[in-house]
Amino acid sequence: MSADFAAALLATDGCCPPGLTTWNGSAPAQRFGVYRNNVVVGLVDALADSFPVTQALVGEDFFRAMAREFVRAHPPRSSVLALYGDGFAGFIEDFPPAAGLPYLADMARLEYLRVMAWHAADACPLAPAAIAALVGDAAVLADARFSFHPSLFLLPSAHAVASLWTAHQSESAALTLAGLDTAAAETALVCRNGLEVEIFCLRPGAASFVASLMQDASFAAAAEAALASDSHFDLAETLALLLRAGAITGIITQRRKS
Repeated sequence: MSADFAAALLATDGCCPPGLTTWNGSAPAQRFGVYRNNVVVGLVDALADSFPVTQALVGEDFFRAMAREFVRAHPPRSSVLALYGDGFAGFIEDFPPAAGLPYLADMARLEYLRVMAWHAADACPLAPAAIAALVGDAAVLADARFSFHPSLFLLPSAHAVASLWTAHQSESAALTLAGLDTAAAETALVCRNGLEVEIFCLRPGAASFVASLMQDASFAAAAEAALASDSHFDLAETLALLLRAGAITGIITQRRKS
């Protein structure tokens, strides 16, 4: 009965689940229809809350129509409604009416990473002094491994999703968007610093450096790979950004753990 009830909630044929009755003998189909609509509207509202820039890019009417299709095809698998929408980006990628906006799926991916970062576990960022203490010992620093905040994510994209997202945080978004090349590839870094989830746009070298460290490469190997991918890689600037974002939580060396 419960499986039939759940399936009927997202069905488009307007049918009631079998065996449904009402306490006062009124027609169950009409009452169930109201309940069905409330469930769908609630899930669409949850998606709108999690994907505000995705909605802004296509307009509210288009977004809600697309979201309704997603809701019917992908009902929640968890009772935690705040995390609903993990497959929304993939759905957008295969949604023909959205084909004219090739960056839309990656924007949804970025916004879902913001949701994940917001709900990630807490961790204490490393004090800048801990890195400063290693800088004077090149041999130790070269072999060091970094650990990162659970809310840290990277999103490489063929589109300017980080810049698009940043532009929509400004009241003058229209002016910023006017000169934006959406086809410019970017890597977005997402991290929660305190109670705020921040998004940064990384240059290719910085993106390579952070990705290597996240995969447990040594400091020297990560820096070497970054320079190979981007001759303009700025190590000091990248470390400063990671510290400012509260992204580094530990440094593991052969001599000690910080």
